Amino acid sequence: MYVVIGATASRAFRVLWLLEELGLEYEHRPEAPHSAAVRALDSSGKIPILLVDGVVMTDSLAIMTFLADRHGALTYPAGTVERGLQDALTLRILDEIEAVIWMAARHSFVLPVEKRVPEVLDSLRWEFGRGVARIAERLGDGPFLMGAEMTVPDILLAHCGRWAARANFEIESPGLNAFLARMWERSAFKRVIDG
Repeated sequence: MYVVIGATASRAFRVLWLLEELGLEYEHRPEAPHSAAVRALDSSGKIPILLVDGVVMTDSLAIMTFLADRHGALTYPAGTVERGLQDALTLRILDEIEAVIWMAARHSFVLPVEKRVPEVLDSLRWEFGRGVARIAERLGDGPFLMGAEMTVPDILLAHCGRWAARANFEIESPGLNAFLARMWERSAFKRVIDG
C-alpha cells in the first residue's frame, strides 16, 4: 500500500487527488513540512513524500508521474508524441502558474520578514495573468487540457487554480474558470477535501 506523507493543505493534495482518481488504496499521514517525522525520511523537510516498496519518493509532480505511469492511467505512454505534449504542458503550468504563486507565497508569509519583498507582488500578479492567458489558449473543445482524456496536468492546474484563489490571484478567463469549476466538482477531488 502507498503511504502519502504531507498535510492536505499542501502539494500533497495533488498526490491524494490522483490516488483517488486511480481508485487506489493508500494511507495518509498529514505531517507538516519540516516535522521530525518528515525530516527523518528526507533531510529537506519538504512534503509530500510517498513511501513505495521501501523507497522514499519526493516531489509532488515526480510522484504523480510515477503513479500515473505505474498504473497506466491519467497519462499518455512514455515515448509518444502525446506524452511529449503532455509533459510540455505540465512544465508550462509549473513555470508560468505554480512558480509565480509560490514566489508570491514566499514573499507574503514563507520567508523571514526581513527577506520579504512585498513590492514584487504586483509584478507577480501581472506575470500570473500572462501565464493564465497562455494556458487558456490551450483549452480546446474537450473537457480536459489534452482533450477527451484527463491527465496529470489537469490535476496540477486545478490545484494551482485553487491555490491562486486562496492567494487572491484572479483568473480572468471564463474558459479556464469553467475548467476549474468542472475539476473541483469531481468526486475524487471532493473526497480529498472531505478527508
